[in-house]
Amino acid sequence: MSTPDNSGTSGEQHVPERREVTVRRAPKYVPFLVLGGLLGFGVAAFLAYGVPGDESYDAGAVFGFFVVLCAAGGAVLGAVAALLLDRLSIRRAKRAVVEAVPDSVPDAGPENDGRSDGGTGNQHRP
Repeated sequence: MSTPDNSGTSGEQHVPERREVTVRRAPKYVPFLVLGGLLGFGVAAFLAYGVPGDESYDAGAVFGFFVVLCAAGGAVLGAVAALLLDRLSIRRAKRAVVEAVPDSVPDAGPENDGRSDGGTGNQHRP
């Protein structure tokens, strides 16, 4: 029986694998796009209902026209802001060395999916 101190025979010494990785905080793009679109929606509402305009146009039609333009423009500006923050995060990235740690218990199952029931989902617990 092998233990963590004695892993079988003396010729089976495991040399841990070391790799250098880059660690950084990158922004998520979808929240920036959504926030930009919502801000564009607010700007469109202000332009349609807050600013006096020509009485021959319906305020709802003006709002619909400006929503398309302002929401798209806001999403583009949100994407640009996310790209700029991503570039800043590359400059602030740190390097680290990681070491692979072997599992103390090997995975069970036919495809190493962690289940010992053969993939049926019916595990019997003692």
